[in-house]
Amino acid sequence: MSLLLYILLPPTLFLGLVPAADGLSGLLNAPVIPFVARLIISWTALFLCALYGVFASLALRLAGDGGLSQWTVAKAFKWTMKAGIGVEFVVHDSVGGLQRRPAVFVGNHQTELDVCMLGAVFPRYCSVTAKSSLKWVPVLGWFMALSETVFINRTSRTSALAAFSSAAQTMHSHKQSVFIFPEGTRSYASTPMLLPFKKGAFHLAVQAQVPIVPIVVANYSEVLDTRRRVFRSGRIPVKVLKPVETKGLGKEDVDALVERVRSAMLEELVALTQKARKEGVALSESDARGMMGKTKSTGSDLGLTS
Repeated sequence: MSLLLYILLPPTLFLGLVPAADGLSGLLNAPVIPFVARLIISWTALFLCALYGVFASLALRLAGDGGLSQWTVAKAFKWTMKAGIGVEFVVHDSVGGLQRRPAVFVGNHQTELDVCMLGAVFPRYCSVTAKSSLKWVPVLGWFMALSETVFINRTSRTSALAAFSSAAQTMHSHKQSVFIFPEGTRSYASTPMLLPFKKGAFHLAVQAQVPIVPIVVANYSEVLDTRRRVFRSGRIPVKVLKPVETKGLGKEDVDALVERVRSAMLEELVALTQKARKEGVALSESDARGMMGKTKSTGSDLGLTS
């Protein structure tokens, strides 16, 4: 009986912390309690999935299929977060953009919760870019180093360009795609907006002559807003836009390419957010019912994750 208790206690605490925190918050009128509880679950899930990723990456590299490392860990994180905190990113890909390989995937970057979004959208044989300092973070850095992450030195343009050049070669030799947040940092926006785009993702796509696949996530500040200490359960819509071809384009076309993709993403971001808030799909069920009852009704040239 004691052995069974030790086995069942950790997952019970993991799955029960958020419901308990929500209930306690209602009794004490203290919304910060669910915020803290979900943060604890999220960081725990990230650590556990990164630890799993170290062993999964080693096994996949030995099997000659290391390109699947980040995909398998992303999916593990997606399901862990859905079970633990009740957040789910719902992907709509009517154009088949996620099936393009290799490609440069670009998405808007709102908060740390975008790591969970990657779990929903990440296709097989894809890796992220990350600032080089993350390589030295215990567990997470080990996993990223083993799973073909493209590390970029933000302080050195020459080093960054060399890393992108190497990534372009890998994209062709291994048909490995890359996901980049072209805003370069999190916006923490409470409205549907985009920071200025950096050009690294677009230079990479042009250099490799692969399509750019824009991915738009509705603004989800009703689900997570660190400034207001809000962290709720919810279903957040994600839309994959039509791939933008780069064959035949050169360096002189990058500026126009950046503007074209950013404009399309911003237009979809506004529309997707308005639709989500009207339908209440980016809110927890109780918050959605309340909302629906009230209304029927928007540096460097190198793009990196932060």
